[in-house]
Amino acid sequence: MNRRAPVIAGAIALVVAILAVFILVLPKMNDVSEVQDQLHAAEDRETTLEAQLNSLQDAQQEAPQTEQEIGAIDAAVPPTADLPELFTLLQAAADQSAVDFFSFTPGTPVANTTSSYSTIASQITVIGGYFAIDEFLFQLETLQRAAKVTTLAITPGGAGEITTSSAALQLQMTVEFYTTDASAGPGSIPGPSENATAGA
Repeated sequence: MNRRAPVIAGAIALVVAILAVFILVLPKMNDVSEVQDQLHAAEDRETTLEAQLNSLQDAQQEAPQTEQEIGAIDAAVPPTADLPELFTLLQAAADQSAVDFFSFTPGTPVANTTSSYSTIASQITVIGGYFAIDEFLFQLETLQRAAKVTTLAITPGGAGEITTSSAALQLQMTVEFYTTDASAGPGSIPGPSENATAGA
């Protein structure tokens, strides 16, 4: 009996140790694992938030430039047809080019069926010397409003009462201008056609 006592005591101690591991150590290990997972998740969230913060700070620094770009786009493709302002821009281009004659006949805005803008196909006639015509084309290319020349024809000479120069040229163009007013049409100045109709 005395010989078995140490064996029994050892077995009991082993059982107690095993129970202690299961009861005390393993739960703590699970708690530690959960805390580590939570820590990793918090670190990942912190990294994501730092990236978002950096992105917002960059956007804040670039805000003035972005506003300028948006303003330039709005000027190039305005929210309304604004034909009086367009005529003023083209008249200024003709004056700076020193052409002898300038004529602008805007067309009716036509809504694009696949995009949210309208096209204003217009006729422009200019009479003047070679360098004046060349300068007018440059002014049109750098115009504040977006423009696309679809047809262009240059013929020698012009009406006698307009110019007396034998070297005069006549430039006739079809130029498209644009507006983001997809409902543009008759009566769309200074706003969309439905507003004009309601006002009438």
